[in-house]
Amino acid sequence: MPQNDRHLCLFDLDGTLIPIDSDHAFGEFMVAIGWANGDTFRARNDAFYADYQAGTLDLPAYIAFTTAAWRDRPLAESAAAHARFMAEVLRPNVHPQARELVRFHQQRGDLVAIVTATNEFVTAPIAAEFDIDHLLAVQLDREPDGRWAGTIRGTPTFREGKVGRVHDWLAGLGHRLSDFSGISVYSDSPNDLPLLELATEPVATNPSPALEATACERGWRILRLFP
Repeated sequence: MPQNDRHLCLFDLDGTLIPIDSDHAFGEFMVAIGWANGDTFRARNDAFYADYQAGTLDLPAYIAFTTAAWRDRPLAESAAAHARFMAEVLRPNVHPQARELVRFHQQRGDLVAIVTATNEFVTAPIAAEFDIDHLLAVQLDREPDGRWAGTIRGTPTFREGKVGRVHDWLAGLGHRLSDFSGISVYSDSPNDLPLLELATEPVATNPSPALEATACERGWRILRLFP
């Protein structure tokens, strides 16, 4: 039994806390600033996104593709481009109701984390935008000179991998799931069913039709955070 009344709260990011897919949007931004060829990049980016929505994404192939536009750039240059992305694309898509939901869980004293299948380079500044200290994202290898690589380090936070990474993260903090009196998980995607099934309070948030159907069958709460 839990030894206290502390709750755990896990948020998916894309389509859940923000109404866009940050990885896909960052790819579009790479085209906009001239770092990627528009027609070629957009066609492959859209195809990978469709695979993600269908639950058939080849994640290593996608990571190799989506990081290619920026990973060979000097670190300062790629960081500056991401700062522009935050200002011009991401921040306008952070809605007040999403901030309020995060703040509710933080003020209640929950242990809060974002658990996302998007890579850490793209998502770390977004977690900071929400004042969320704990980010479990796809980790990237580094080149000897410190530049990001196009390969995955460790277990990716995708589908069942999210569950494993949550267990490892909690263990690193000296916790386990059974320490918490309640576990809230927010997601829009059926890719996150393994994580949602861990929750005492699974919340289908802006759900896809497939996840909405599952939520209705199982009696899960449905939250429409965005119009």
